[in-house]
Amino acid sequence: MSPTASPRLAGKVCLITGAAQGIGLATAEKFAREGATVVLCDLKREAVDAAVARCRDAGHAAGGAAEGEVVNVVDRAQVDAMVAAVKARHGRIDVLVNNAGITRDARLQKMTLEQFDQVIDVNLRGVFHCAQAVVDTMVAQSSGVILNASSVVGIYGNFGQTNYAAAKFGVIGFTKTWSRELGPKGVRVNAVAPGFIETPILATIPDKVLDHMREQVPLRRLGTPEEIANVYAFLASDEASYVNGAVLEVSGGMTV
Repeated sequence: MSPTASPRLAGKVCLITGAAQGIGLATAEKFAREGATVVLCDLKREAVDAAVARCRDAGHAAGGAAEGEVVNVVDRAQVDAMVAAVKARHGRIDVLVNNAGITRDARLQKMTLEQFDQVIDVNLRGVFHCAQAVVDTMVAQSSGVILNASSVVGIYGNFGQTNYAAAKFGVIGFTKTWSRELGPKGVRVNAVAPGFIETPILATIPDKVLDHMREQVPLRRLGTPEEIANVYAFLASDEASYVNGAVLEVSGGMTV
């Protein structure tokens, strides 16, 4: 953004789940720098407060603001209470970024029901909860943007990720369906499908495996959370006003 340009998200109230670290935090900081009022949602108060402080610093020059909510997206009552509180404070909700997600990897023969259910609950059911909680407000406004975190795994599958792949495939199904249902009402719905991104999820992966991952990408590197955040910021903005029902792969060309 040039010094004279208006912030792209000025005046918009944006909810981001899983916002205390990784792609969620990078997206929250980016939105704050673009002038948004960002509501950071995550599980632990201490982590939320630290992330909010970072976003306030990031958004200061552009008039962005930040506040935090402790919420578990699996718990529908918590989600509804959070959305109601944000609506009461600001009178509107313009953007939802459904970013919260977990992994519990295992091969099909070894995967437990608990591992399967945990990932489906957070990565799929949580997306449903949050979208359904905000959609009436967006429809009443005749405007809004819902952005869902899918993955290249949700397009091509991946060894050892039956649960994660199913959830991320499902998120694409949500995106396609909701874009048809809500587009006529002024609400755009899109998904982002990141490839290999340097987030805390990769912290336990051995260097040898990381090197192999880099070799699969034509750019020969992993992506950064900021590179995904830039895509979310575009999709959230009016610059993407004719983008609806899209699944934007951001993977450095790994699937070419």
